[in-house]
Amino acid sequence: MRFAGGINRPHYETADGYLQTTEGCSHNHCLFCTYFKNQKFKKSTLAEIEADIREIPEYFGAPKRIFLQGADGFAADYDVLMKTAELLRKYVPSVESIGGYARIDNFYDKTEDQLRNLAAVGYADPYIGVESGDDTVLKRINKGYTASQAREVLEKIEASGLPFIVNFLNGAGGHGGGPANARLTATLYEGLHPTMINTSMLTVVPGTPLYRAVEKGLYTESTEKEKLEELHEFVRCLTNDTIFMNEHASNLFHVKCRIPEAKEELLASIKKLTEESDETELRRYREMITRAF
Repeated sequence: MRFAGGINRPHYETADGYLQTTEGCSHNHCLFCTYFKNQKFKKSTLAEIEADIREIPEYFGAPKRIFLQGADGFAADYDVLMKTAELLRKYVPSVESIGGYARIDNFYDKTEDQLRNLAAVGYADPYIGVESGDDTVLKRINKGYTASQAREVLEKIEASGLPFIVNFLNGAGGHGGGPANARLTATLYEGLHPTMINTSMLTVVPGTPLYRAVEKGLYTESTEKEKLEELHEFVRCLTNDTIFMNEHASNLFHVKCRIPEAKEELLASIKKLTEESDETELRRYREMITRAF
């Protein structure tokens, strides 16, 4: 099977089978990201996809779920995604659902009816790397879209009935900008029904454009306690009925819970950690985890 950039997936997708529909990243200009930088974006052909699908049983047995590979596997064309589902039914009948990473702009060229068709053939819970609902932050980290564009896409996806997952890049607000980033991102998700809201903490990695911006004094990273305060504000402002997951390696603590049921307990835990933790110790963890990226 072909995996041009290796296998990349969230930890909760470890039991899946994997299938490459794209190589690299269709955007590849986010200033904080370290992945796929040496790869040119390419969409897999149907012939390549079919050849790989035929090998899935040999590599992954009889998986119930496929997680598409590439930085944003949903950048594949609609017709290709539909044919991919058809081929999976033919060669790997155990598959019940298909996910993958996605960008907001992966859905610009897909209509609500097309998304409804994708859901009908098994696509579910693409992990959409929204990152922020703050236009200042989105521009600063060069995500390539605005909060209003993100909202329009998410509303279209929800109307289609395609289940989806969104995220929050905790700390992207930078020094002093955390509260606004938290509130605006919570506002972006207000009234939507994502399967899960996943969080990760911004880690400024040497060699990235964001790191160079820090060196030049163009961006000031938030302290670790500021990140926790930003997360607290984000959770406080959330009105969604969903799963809240904070289990990425970059995070200072790990939790998975249902909100709003566990919201007050979660807020109390974040506040306690913020008040009782030592910034130097927290920063030591950040510097250690930086080497993993």
